[in-house]
Amino acid sequence: MKLTIDTDARTATLESSQQTLRSPLYTREAFEWISNLWLRVGWNQKYTYSFSWMGRPIIQFPEDMVRVQEVIYRVKPDVIIETGIAHGGSLVYYASLCRAMGHGRVIGIDIEIRPHNSRAIEMHELAPLITMIQGDSAAPSVLERVRSLIGKDERCLVILDSAHTSDHVYRELEAYAGFVTSDSYIIVNDGIMRDLVDVPRGDPAWEWNNPAMAAKTFAVLHHDFVLEQPPRVFSENDLDQNVTHWPGGWLRRL
Repeated sequence: MKLTIDTDARTATLESSQQTLRSPLYTREAFEWISNLWLRVGWNQKYTYSFSWMGRPIIQFPEDMVRVQEVIYRVKPDVIIETGIAHGGSLVYYASLCRAMGHGRVIGIDIEIRPHNSRAIEMHELAPLITMIQGDSAAPSVLERVRSLIGKDERCLVILDSAHTSDHVYRELEAYAGFVTSDSYIIVNDGIMRDLVDVPRGDPAWEWNNPAMAAKTFAVLHHDFVLEQPPRVFSENDLDQNVTHWPGGWLRRL
């Protein structure tokens, strides 16, 4: 693929082996082409490894943080379950939304919670809203522990951000789908891997071995879930695609 931006002529040209597309520069099409390239370059340069939330590193793309906030505020879950903890920034972020709404709490699961991260999260002012569980996110013992923390009629939203192989994500989808309540979501992070097979830090196997593939397969086999981008709460432009690290990752329970 070759993208040519001519700021003097105000045009953008996208060339591939199959076709050549041209567009005025200041259009939705050009914005999407440029954004997709920027996402790839930014991922390779570890752009998301430069943010924190209330003192904890948060390895998330900022637009994804805003979009998930929109959904959390609309759904108002009693419990947000997240697999993958890392530095704990996401747990703190979701807990801060719960605190702001005056409703909800967070459960975080990771196969290994490093002691310094665990201590930092436990000492955080939002710690009362956070429960951490160490173990394989799809293991029966971990699922039983999660189940014991959720009331029968509580609304749940699930975010999957641990190991990103297609097999593991599919195991998580099967394991956690039952926690997701009607019109809530199970969100599969980092489907962008499918678009990174040729970047320096990428892997050719990601063409098929990626979270978005697991989400697509799950949606085909589970008709009580639909794979769709949540509707925008506010929009005064003609843009309809998210600039995201989570393409193909929003599964809504019907």
